[in-house]
Amino acid sequence: MLEELIRSWDGEEVVVGFDAPTGTWMFVCLHSTKRGPAGGGTRMKTYPSPAAALEDAMRLSEAMTLKMAAADVPFGGGKAVLSVPSPPVGAERRRLLHRYGDLAASLGANFQTGPDVNTTTADMDVIAERHPFVFCRNEERGGSGDPGPYTARGVFHGIRATVSYLLGSPDLDGRVVLVQGVGDVGARLAEQLAKAGARVLVADIDPQRVEALAERIGAEVIPPDEVIGIECDVYAPCALGGTLNAETIPRLRCRIVAGSANNTLAESADAVRLQEAGILYAPDYVINAGGVLYAWGTEALRWDSETVETRLAGIGETLAAIYRRSETEGITTEAAAERLARARLD
Repeated sequence: MLEELIRSWDGEEVVVGFDAPTGTWMFVCLHSTKRGPAGGGTRMKTYPSPAAALEDAMRLSEAMTLKMAAADVPFGGGKAVLSVPSPPVGAERRRLLHRYGDLAASLGANFQTGPDVNTTTADMDVIAERHPFVFCRNEERGGSGDPGPYTARGVFHGIRATVSYLLGSPDLDGRVVLVQGVGDVGARLAEQLAKAGARVLVADIDPQRVEALAERIGAEVIPPDEVIGIECDVYAPCALGGTLNAETIPRLRCRIVAGSANNTLAESADAVRLQEAGILYAPDYVINAGGVLYAWGTEALRWDSETVETRLAGIGETLAAIYRRSETEGITTEAAAERLARARLD
């Protein structure tokens, strides 16, 4: 199965490793280096099979290629997945990250990585002991720190631009926004939305975390299993991807889907389903590019804080251009975003 996936992939390179002590499969996928070194996060997660982990890494790697091109930065797309039976801790985690760092280092400058699902800035510090091309280390280690606030800021700009395009004004006062997943990015997004006057609904599988956030910002808590079907202006998925599919899309009661989750759509046909349902979709790899713009912009391109904020606001401008192209050409917003990115690749 792994061989079939690799042979059928349109990317440039796949590196596979296996750590016997932890039973961890390690996959590093370089989708494209046309525009520069392949950049993308290192994800740690439990998967049903090694093939499922590799398939996820491949799909995420391609999305990174499109994200870098759509954001118009001189990097390609890559992704690493550590498929663990369970997340290791302590000395075992450190040893595994060193083993992975050695694997990543075999690719040299062609693969540049940062934190992703279930990895942290502290993990980046450890990986950087073996692989020099690591972003978002702790600031005291010379890195740019947590990119989460900047991902959230970019999504906030994207939501305002999307609301403006569809409803005629970027004003969020009184708009109902449902944030699904209030981790590092989702919580910060919810805070900014509340500050802007939106009526914020929040949902998360961690009841203590979501209740604490709701109390702090005056949000309403929605049970996780009731998210799909809640009436709102904007649905912002900020947890794991794949929540929008043939079964869930017909049940949506929102006008806009715009969130930070990667691979929000289970398959490409879901973009058509959203369009037919009259729901404006902000392509995930466009709206959630804020963390990449901050980390790669700050560390590799030496942007100052003003430039970073300008580029984060530019996410909204890019989305508006995508919506106009979608309407003019009669295609989905996902297709319009891909045409923009692939034109820059070509």
